[in-house]
Amino acid sequence: MRTALTNALTQLPDALQSVVSDWITDTHFGATFSPEQVAKMEAASGLSDAALRLTLLPLAAAYAVTPISHFNVGAIVRNEDGTLYMGANIEFTGVQLGQTVHAEQCAISHAWTKGATRLTDITINYSPCGHCRQFMNELNGAEALIIQLPQTEPNTLHTYLPEPFGPADLGIESRLLADQSHALPTEDIDIPLLKAAADAANLSHAPYSGNYSGVAVETHDGQFFSGMYAENAAFNPSLPPLQVALIAANMAGYHWGEIRSVALAEVADSTVSHLADTQATLDAIDPDIPLVYSTLSA
Repeated sequence: MRTALTNALTQLPDALQSVVSDWITDTHFGATFSPEQVAKMEAASGLSDAALRLTLLPLAAAYAVTPISHFNVGAIVRNEDGTLYMGANIEFTGVQLGQTVHAEQCAISHAWTKGATRLTDITINYSPCGHCRQFMNELNGAEALIIQLPQTEPNTLHTYLPEPFGPADLGIESRLLADQSHALPTEDIDIPLLKAAADAANLSHAPYSGNYSGVAVETHDGQFFSGMYAENAAFNPSLPPLQVALIAANMAGYHWGEIRSVALAEVADSTVSHLADTQATLDAIDPDIPLVYSTLSA
């Protein structure tokens, strides 16, 4: 277990520590709390659901990777079924800052890769920047999303983002996290890692460019982590598929040094491509990480 996570555990109330410690020290802990675990934490601590999420924020921030800013932000999203997914900001040295992942993006993408389709709340230890407010406005159910901050009354996303610009302004009906598949043919792909990337591309959200794309990361112990491209109506807050896959690996407790290989699959002849940026980011992490690339027929 990460030292930062161990240290964060000591910041929780004693009654909560005794419940949580066995879960987060389990090698299979994936930075997620089930509704049943949430109920146990509430009963042990006497905290309400909202107060519990605020109290758990140090655990989320412990997953931050911040070699540039050294400023750790934690976020926790609540799925409509009550499951909590943690997230934190992630930075990469050696590439431009646009490759950075914000904590809100991390928590949302973490939930997405685990099958969440509609989030009701997001709890953050710092006020979300404009970039993240715009990213969240792409979500399925964005109009009802509640943002919760320490020492501030909960408010809707659109309180923080009045007169929002979103998918509807560009004539787009699909939303990020909405259950969808693009029916891209993947059955004939015989490389397992590339097949995982192609399957992720089928779940991607790319209504503006049509660049349905996915990435799969393989770790040294043979685990696969997949990520889907998440486009945004404002374009710049879009999150590349490599970052989403790295989020999945990071929240499962893996470090970049444990990556063995990566695969990228994207639609052929699209108006945009992730190949150059994916390669550049991987080269910054470790130039010896091999990248398998393939295009898909729409």
